[in-house]
Amino acid sequence: MKPTDARAARRRTRSWLLPTLAVALAATACGTTDPSPAPTASGETIRNCDVDVAADTPPERVFAAYQPAIETAHALGVSDRLVGTAFLDAAVLDEYTDAQSGQEYYPNLPGREELLSHRPDFVLSGFNDAFTQEAFGTRASLRELGIESWIPSPLCPSADGNTDATIDPATVTMDNIYADLRDLGDLFGTRERADEVVARMQGTIDEVSDTLEGRVSEDDRPSVMVGRPSDQGFRIAGGPDFSTEIIDLAGGVNAFADVDGGRNHDASTEDVIARDPDVILIDVCCDAEMTAADAAPDVDQIMADPALANLTAVTEGRVAEFTFADRSAGVRSAAAVATVAAILHPDLFA
Repeated sequence: MKPTDARAARRRTRSWLLPTLAVALAATACGTTDPSPAPTASGETIRNCDVDVAADTPPERVFAAYQPAIETAHALGVSDRLVGTAFLDAAVLDEYTDAQSGQEYYPNLPGREELLSHRPDFVLSGFNDAFTQEAFGTRASLRELGIESWIPSPLCPSADGNTDATIDPATVTMDNIYADLRDLGDLFGTRERADEVVARMQGTIDEVSDTLEGRVSEDDRPSVMVGRPSDQGFRIAGGPDFSTEIIDLAGGVNAFADVDGGRNHDASTEDVIARDPDVILIDVCCDAEMTAADAAPDVDQIMADPALANLTAVTEGRVAEFTFADRSAGVRSAAAVATVAAILHPDLFA
């Protein structure tokens, strides 16, 4: 477990996070019909967030930063190419436990010099704040050293070196996750493995969609707040956060979908009361051994708070444990949809 000050630093850097799934759906996720443009291969490069990534030779020395990237590397079968991993928000999915146990691991994001000491030829990051001047440096600066890089398409910044405050909500789709997995499969030379992962994810989403179809109307979709208590009241997931897509596919609506300008936001207790969410998902973060069960103290705090006693989520006992890892765009996103669907519509997913 990382020390308290490390947790605090993480929370300042990437705010609050979401769930670990208690379902045995593995690392699958699936579909949306959103036609948002996704990276496509062209010659010997693949376009990722307005950056051309060389695709002529598969990377051999990969550094993976953040949960989505680490689990993606394992899912695509390149665990043996990892030269370092950093910053898990929760325990990795069960099927990756053995693969991750043998990796060099940093509980916090290392500095640029430490990164370079591993001599990577590729940096795979689950969040774009790895490629800022304060962290690894811009993607362009790494490429000057012969190091290619990748950011999940749902998190593309407006320019290289920017943080996730500039995300275009239109890119926050499951289709972009699928496109990333296929493109990374092409880059790593493991496309067949990538197609298998995508197919499993799509299968999971299809099962959820089929169950909801004809049974949950637009008016029946519960409003969902994703977040956790903070000194300001709550730290919540806004519209550009990938949890909005997860909630939508699970048959709900993000209670803070209209809040843009970044993924994470402070919300006052008064604002939460005014929005009166039907369901509250308490994301918990950040430790390599965390599970959704670690959110229990925050759930108890909300349920016992007199100021929140009249919230619909409280009166109906619908404040649930979740993890930041499951709210993030990656290979576990389909399973996250299935988990959230079961929380929102327990009568349909018993």
